[in-house]
Amino acid sequence: MIKGNFIDNLPKVYGIYTGGFLAFIVIMAISEQMGMTAKAIGIAFVAFTVAIYAIIGYLSRTAQADAYYVAGRQVPTVFNGMATAADWMSGASFVAMAGGIYFKGYGYMALLVGWTGGYVLVASLLAPYLRKFGCYTVPDFIGTRYGGNLSRFLAVVVLTVASFTYVTAQINATGTIASVALDIPFQYAVYVGLVSILLCSMLGGMRGVTWTQVAQYIVLIIAYLLPVFWISNKMGAGFFPHFMLADEVARIADLEAQFGLGTVTNSAADLATVPKGLAGITKAHSAVNATPWAFISLALAMMMGTASLPHVMMRYFTTPSVKAARKSVGWSLFFIFLLYSSAPMLATLSKLSLIDPNLATGIIGKSISEVQAIDWYQNWNQANLMFVSDFNGNGTLELNEFFMGGKAVVLATPEIAGLPYVISGLVAAGGMAAAMSTADGLILAIANALSHDLYYKIIDPKAETAKRLVVARVLLVVIGFAGATIAAMEIQGILGSVIWAFDFAMSGLFFPLVLGVWWKRANREGAIAGMALGLASGMGYLIWVRNGGSGFLGITQLTFGIFGSAVSLVSMVVVSLMTSEPDAATQKMVDEVRVPAGKSILGKH
Repeated sequence: MIKGNFIDNLPKVYGIYTGGFLAFIVIMAISEQMGMTAKAIGIAFVAFTVAIYAIIGYLSRTAQADAYYVAGRQVPTVFNGMATAADWMSGASFVAMAGGIYFKGYGYMALLVGWTGGYVLVASLLAPYLRKFGCYTVPDFIGTRYGGNLSRFLAVVVLTVASFTYVTAQINATGTIASVALDIPFQYAVYVGLVSILLCSMLGGMRGVTWTQVAQYIVLIIAYLLPVFWISNKMGAGFFPHFMLADEVARIADLEAQFGLGTVTNSAADLATVPKGLAGITKAHSAVNATPWAFISLALAMMMGTASLPHVMMRYFTTPSVKAARKSVGWSLFFIFLLYSSAPMLATLSKLSLIDPNLATGIIGKSISEVQAIDWYQNWNQANLMFVSDFNGNGTLELNEFFMGGKAVVLATPEIAGLPYVISGLVAAGGMAAAMSTADGLILAIANALSHDLYYKIIDPKAETAKRLVVARVLLVVIGFAGATIAAMEIQGILGSVIWAFDFAMSGLFFPLVLGVWWKRANREGAIAGMALGLASGMGYLIWVRNGGSGFLGITQLTFGIFGSAVSLVSMVVVSLMTSEPDAATQKMVDEVRVPAGKSILGKH
């Protein structure tokens, strides 16, 4: 077990870890030159990184409630920023977001704006004050601030719905990567991903997850940025391509016009032969970017959802002080920026690699048989993530005859761009790290809420620490298994599931959290109404729109949280004003929460 001055030695520990990981990449590159197969490289990358995470999780094991729930509240700001970034940059950020931008264009940039801007709300409205409160979980704050078991229970319900929706997307991502890297069916690969996730969080709880997430961030950021810089330099877009994005997008538009994009469409019979979940290189006119309001509403929903997600808030409970919590948000934004600023560039470079005839990697205009013989196409076609067909019968691949899954954009681009396969193995390891780190935090958030707020606070207040931690660990397994089972059904794509999770969270939790800090008049009855009606109305709106109902004021199935949170706000304010105000002790507690200095409100648990 790590003891003593581990915290003081963190820079040295992770410096050695980073050096070791870079050395492993070099060893794999040398092995590739000596004849190591692509499959063996992929397995080695995934197995090596998962083994490291498992070792960290084992070394961080604990039997102390404070360490299990909030990592002993001693995580330094920089490292908490890295852990938060890893917790945040999920399979959606790493694997699916560039794919969304690739297929849907600028409209999906609303995700970048919303997910980043959400941290401004976190820093200014919630994180420092929840840290000052001194709670273990988000329902812990709700239950103590408003009082009563019903308010705490409803917070657990909202947390569980949002986090479980989110975790299925992460297990979907780990399953996709494990399926390709290990060459096993997706339906089985999701359980391989689940085992990897549980190895990190089972024994050490938040402490184990924190130190694992720092390690995972190092892997995922190297895996994301290295291909971007390498491909850009290889294609002549400069070593640091971010400033050349506008020029490269214009280049794509010229190529699309040259190849007649938009002049030839696929028939219903053509599209019926395309595997489910794949999309063609087409100009997108989706609801995401149809109007300025659609862009703004999606960004707004993601901002409010960010400030409502329990696994994000939990990260700031681990810092030593209120000041550290605020600084930690700043570091989180910096580490998130490193990836988010690169996602649009990666999507652009990926598309250029495929459609630019001046590049050796370009496939548009080549014969269908030639494209079908390419190794990378065969690999990803076998994984049901790529498809080509000669719809017009001329034997040549047209823009409207190549289809790809959004999940393949990031994972397959290194191969498409002709980089050594070791980079593809690195990207697979990075995607696995991104999905695992978020899944760790989400499953832990659900299990901790159920064990601490439902079991300990409501069902058995006299339960000993050891029993509480056993319950938490059993719940980790049960929730993880359920998430893997749902993920295997592929009900919704990675990005869609993640967006839904944000909407669920903001529908039920955003205003109860914000008004709990900033409005002393908010009371128990108001919070109960806000959570119950907000979640119910948001969920009802989603079902209505999914079943063909017309949207209200441009609110779609991707932004239903705006409707739910509006209902939550109105019902919370109206009910609070119609019922008696909180007692003097509660109002004094709210005043103290907003004072940065001093001890935590709850003191010791």
